[in-house]
Amino acid sequence: MQRRNFIKQTSALVAAGTLPAKSLIANPDESIAPLDKPNEREYWVELMYKIAYPVLSNLSKGQLRKNMPVEVGPGWDGRNKDLAYMEAFGRLMAGIAPWLTLADDATKEGRQRKELREFALQGFTNSVDANSPDYLLWNKESQPLVDAAFIAHSFLRASSVLWEPLSNETKQNYSKEFKALRRVKPSSNNWVLFAAMIETFLLAIDEQYDEERISIAINKINEWYKGDGWYGDGEHFHFDYYNSYVIQPMLVDILDVLTKKGKAKQEQYDLALKRMQRYSDFLERLVSPEATYPAFGRSITYRVAVFQPLSQLVLIDKLPVHITASQVRSLLTAVMKRMFKQPGVFTKDNWLQLGFAGHQPSVADYYSNTGSMYLTSVAFLPLGLPPDHLFWSGPFTEWSSRLAWSGRPFNKDYAVDY
Repeated sequence: MQRRNFIKQTSALVAAGTLPAKSLIANPDESIAPLDKPNEREYWVELMYKIAYPVLSNLSKGQLRKNMPVEVGPGWDGRNKDLAYMEAFGRLMAGIAPWLTLADDATKEGRQRKELREFALQGFTNSVDANSPDYLLWNKESQPLVDAAFIAHSFLRASSVLWEPLSNETKQNYSKEFKALRRVKPSSNNWVLFAAMIETFLLAIDEQYDEERISIAINKINEWYKGDGWYGDGEHFHFDYYNSYVIQPMLVDILDVLTKKGKAKQEQYDLALKRMQRYSDFLERLVSPEATYPAFGRSITYRVAVFQPLSQLVLIDKLPVHITASQVRSLLTAVMKRMFKQPGVFTKDNWLQLGFAGHQPSVADYYSNTGSMYLTSVAFLPLGLPPDHLFWSGPFTEWSSRLAWSGRPFNKDYAVDY
């Protein structure tokens, strides 16, 4: 109650962070200065298109294996490198899916969106066609469980435009491949959610599903909750961003489907959502006045995937009351501008490369490859909101650390006990 009252009392003060309030930060980096609002969405679209085009255009033509370069991290553990193609496609689609649901129009963005949607639909077909040169690596190794889950997540996020238009044969192929992945026993960590996400999608389309793989995941994740919005990745707490990459977004979306299907109680979903909101408080505060954030933990090469929970809360209109949509847009745009301007993020043909703020293979993990990098797309979920949404139309709004370090009022933080 004390925290809620404080938030209400300070909300008006934080509004002072909107431009044209004068920033007191010395020598602000011009590269993260706010863009004109009409150009901010254009920046996001162009960046998403740049990331997505090489993957989707090649996969649609059955040429992803032929043309996608595959670089692996130091200490690569010897797993089949062909996994990279499934990683690139599944992870990319998990982020781009909401954008593809918007209606076609005659704008440049509309033409780009339609093009990529058509590429994606053909790519979905090729991915499960055993006669295609780009048939993905479904039946070897355990890693396909992970990226099949991202594919399933993309179907949940954009069923009307990515799943429903597929042919009956392709749908049957996906059901078969998804069910065959029950051969993989997930590790006792975030992997339990990959198994659950696949089964949840099967439930969503009224296919036969394994209820136990879902219930085990939900029970385990709740058992591993450490407090104040953070889940452990397994029994022990790991100070990394896997709450962002997998745990919080997948748990919330799984429970959303279960609730709508009458398989879970509303309070289960509500609790997971509150925890994701609290975790997103930390994400918002982790961004420095200069639009950087700390590179700690494993898988930092997933770049702005760190901000998936904030992006998802924007998309479903469930941000914490003290964080505005335009504040998230301003923060994410600034981080993207800083990160993706770095030389070496892309190859000359616009494939993503291993690294964080540039081409830095040494920070990649033993399981990291070129395809892994495409999880960065999940920060782009708000592109699924139309251009006139407040996320895009609201004023540039400074985030907590910019306010704090310039001597202005900002929301004081409190721990929560749920």
